[in-house]
Amino acid sequence: MVSRVVNLFWLWTLLGTAWSWFFPAHFTWFLNAIPGTELKWIPVGLGVIMLGMGMTLTFRDFREVLKMPKWVALGVGAQFLIMPLIGWSVATLFALPDQFKLGIILVSCCPGGTASNVVTYLAKGNLALSVMMTMCSTLLAIGLTPFLTKVYASAVFEFEAIPMVISMVMIVLLPILMGLILNSVAGEKLARIKEVSPLISVLVIVLIVAAVVGATKSSILSHWKTLLPAVFLVHAAGFSMGYLWGWLFKLNAKECRTFSIEVGMQNSGLGSQLAKTHFTLLAAAPCAISAFYHCMIGSLLASIWRRRSSKDH
Repeated sequence: MVSRVVNLFWLWTLLGTAWSWFFPAHFTWFLNAIPGTELKWIPVGLGVIMLGMGMTLTFRDFREVLKMPKWVALGVGAQFLIMPLIGWSVATLFALPDQFKLGIILVSCCPGGTASNVVTYLAKGNLALSVMMTMCSTLLAIGLTPFLTKVYASAVFEFEAIPMVISMVMIVLLPILMGLILNSVAGEKLARIKEVSPLISVLVIVLIVAAVVGATKSSILSHWKTLLPAVFLVHAAGFSMGYLWGWLFKLNAKECRTFSIEVGMQNSGLGSQLAKTHFTLLAAAPCAISAFYHCMIGSLLASIWRRRSSKDH
């Protein structure tokens, strides 16, 4: 039951976005602090996602990376070489407010999203490779996302990368390490939590996307003619270039699909939080739209590739 709900991630993102468009107040509360505390809902939610991700990992998984170092290195390299360049190119090409350009560049510099693992599974790609790429890109992003954002966004906006590194450590690294330690100490006892963890991830991402879209509705309306095509182009190019990257290195179709999905799908929830914390809420809007687009494109490709695989067998 849980897996079926998770596999419909694209649908929940679509419904959440539509709902927040007409009733923003139903979701914008997720941008605020948790009542009675100074903690914000979004970073706490992302921390819970990363904790769940950590609880699916073991120290053995890190050894598994060594068994496919070439593929993982090629995939993660594509993630941080191709997408930031695409994001910068699109932001430069389209006439958009600076904060929107920042958001496009930032989300392009983010690691692969956890939804990519679900889409890879549905597309009959290499799921083990997808998980390894997501894990490695997420850990490397602690330093690379702030660095690459600073490099590519310097022409648009000057900012200090160190505060963003600190945010990445708090939101990504510490929860993953906690989850990894919990899994190594009490693995079997966490079975039920692990089962519902993907469902919580879907819920948090949908809430983030819906909250940001609802809060920035007026700005999106003012610039939708350029903003929507720009973000779509980023992901269309990412999926295409990811597949081409694998093909150039003569990998088989299964790995090419995995590269396409991992490169084309970003951790937009993380991008939204970083944008909101270090820039403005406006910069988070492209990240929210990004989540919508990459879910739609990824789901469409997964259905096509899944049918193709069925015909081949």
